[in-house]
Amino acid sequence: MITIRPARETDLPEILDIYNHVILHTTAVYQYEPQTLEMRKAWYDSKLKDGYPIFIAEDAGRVAGLSSYGPFRAWAAYKYTVENSVYVAADQRGKGIARLLMQPLIDAARSQGYHAIIAGIDASNDASIGLHQSFGFEEVAHFRQVGYKFGRWLDLKFLELLLEGSPAHPTDG
Repeated sequence: MITIRPARETDLPEILDIYNHVILHTTAVYQYEPQTLEMRKAWYDSKLKDGYPIFIAEDAGRVAGLSSYGPFRAWAAYKYTVENSVYVAADQRGKGIARLLMQPLIDAARSQGYHAIIAGIDASNDASIGLHQSFGFEEVAHFRQVGYKFGRWLDLKFLELLLEGSPAHPTDG
């Protein structure tokens, strides 16, 4: 049975394995080099410090996937917008794990007062695009040939979900 829970520091080696597999074998992350455990620890600590959630899908004591969000862009006026990420272990894909990881992420963003969630998705990743659209995300941009990986140019799509119940009159300060 798959359960969704907040990530713990002890999950980092499995999170690292999932993330590095994504880097090395997919276009879901536009990175070339695998990360180290120290890099994932810094990522984890930064998420905790900044109040961004990391959810884990656990199956029989094993991390099968993760989801999180972080800042969309660094400038102050973007403070009500976050960018999400969802990754599933290669041997666990197609089991609905990403779907289980999405709703808690959306609920957390809403409860933290965010107004919009952006998903940056490789244009050829039909499964991720479909997943996001099933939660109400809409395509708002298609950037042509902005990434280069595995010997080819990659297109990037931005999908957006506007959150109901977000701050009606946010502050500028």
